[in-house]
Amino acid sequence: MSATSALPELTKGEAERYSRQLVLPEVGLDGQRRLKASSVLVIGAGGLGIPASVYLAAAGVGRIGIVDHDRIERSNLHRQILYSEGDVGRSKAIVASERLRLVNPHVSVTPYEMKLDSSNALGLLEGYDVVVDCTDNFPARYLINDASVLLRKPDVYASVFRFDGQASVFDARRGPCYRCLFPEPPPPESVQDCAVAGVLGGLPGMMGSLQAVQAVMLALGEGEPLVGRLVLLNGVDMTFSELRVRKNPDCPVCGKNPTIMGLIDYEEFCGLKRKADRVEEITPVELERLMRAGEEIVLLDVREPSEYDFCRIEGSKLIPLGELDQRSAELRKDARIIVYCHLGVRSATAARLLGSKGFKAASLRGGIRAWSDEVDPNVAVY
Repeated sequence: MSATSALPELTKGEAERYSRQLVLPEVGLDGQRRLKASSVLVIGAGGLGIPASVYLAAAGVGRIGIVDHDRIERSNLHRQILYSEGDVGRSKAIVASERLRLVNPHVSVTPYEMKLDSSNALGLLEGYDVVVDCTDNFPARYLINDASVLLRKPDVYASVFRFDGQASVFDARRGPCYRCLFPEPPPPESVQDCAVAGVLGGLPGMMGSLQAVQAVMLALGEGEPLVGRLVLLNGVDMTFSELRVRKNPDCPVCGKNPTIMGLIDYEEFCGLKRKADRVEEITPVELERLMRAGEEIVLLDVREPSEYDFCRIEGSKLIPLGELDQRSAELRKDARIIVYCHLGVRSATAARLLGSKGFKAASLRGGIRAWSDEVDPNVAVY
């Protein structure tokens, strides 16, 4: 029996649904049957994962897995367009799977309501042909890369930051892996996610759609995938550029003499488990108690001016984190300083910096978002 004859047949309804693809010479009937026989694991059901999974389902990829342990928040809705207001609080993986089955009832969609980690990644990725990395953090990206290399599977990668996007396909069998491009993770304090830096809603839609196209072409075995190429998008100027990426012969996971033979602790690798430089934290309720008691404190906001204009805790002083090192002389060393930001990430970095300069500083746990939730609901959230 030939490989083509072993492929699943299309029903009349499927042939009609995919008719605009079937007329493409690069797809045709056999190509559509290959798509029906293929499987893609989408890791992350957020700004990238939603458009990627929608187009994969619509294209007729036979089996799709959706991995995400988060729940839908209202702030997701401007870019994660498969969700609606009524879905707030529900599981992303579950809701996305429900909606994808409505997009195309001919495909099988499996939700994995779990956090991908070193204990489950290999078993999960092993069951799929193509992996699509739609995550938004470095530990997950290194984990997905290493698991894909060990399992000899293509890793379709994309990321977004503010108005910029990038995408590539990492496949160690014929090109570089993610570690070849980024051998070391950036310092944790330098990393900003979209909750901190912001993101234009349509940008992850573009990059996620690009990931879907790459995954479909890999399943078809057509075209030249982005192996060894990094596509860069400038969303402000609407320009695309491309960088060539070489395989690193000394790469610890895909090089000539690999030293990583199994999955490791990726949070530790990315510096997220450091204990020596932990900073003091204070809860919103504790801060309110201090303020009501009239205790002398300096409330320091280290967000950007646009964020400060949108909402603030009354009585706070604004010094953006990027200016704090140069402007720390504006603060009194004999004062107790409580630092806050949006979610508590930048404030921890600021408190650590101030501590190194001899200041007594603590970070507001959860930032102004937690302050609004726990103390003052009149403070706007974003």
